[in-house]
Amino acid sequence: MAALTVTATSVVPNSTAIIDSGILGETATAGQAVYLKAADARLWLAQCDGTAAEATAVGILLSGGAAGQAARFATSGSINIGATTAKTATYFAHGTAGGVGPQTDVASTNYITRLGYATATDGTFIVDIKVTGVVV
Repeated sequence: MAALTVTATSVVPNSTAIIDSGILGETATAGQAVYLKAADARLWLAQCDGTAAEATAVGILLSGGAAGQAARFATSGSINIGATTAKTATYFAHGTAGGVGPQTDVASTNYITRLGYATATDGTFIVDIKVTGVVV
């Protein structure tokens, strides 16, 4: 399977979302997973097939922009991720930078980082990040 196909303009927080903000280190769009790079304290696109740091997701972007711009992201709680989801499916950091994908896409040598789970097929998504640091 592939990462979720997100419509950035449809990504919105619900009432239980816990929201944080930061400065983007690269161009990103709403619905992508991000990590906080220690070297520059900026938000970069998370991915499971890079380094351990890149797999240490801190949230799902609620807004996007270019490098140097401010962005908001959900660290936990309910959002609409702006994509069709599979009800009760658990989603993980994907091999595509910023991607949110199903568990079946986590391959050998990838880090396991759970991003959350869907509660409906309409994009309702519970951000529930668990960074394991474990490689498949």
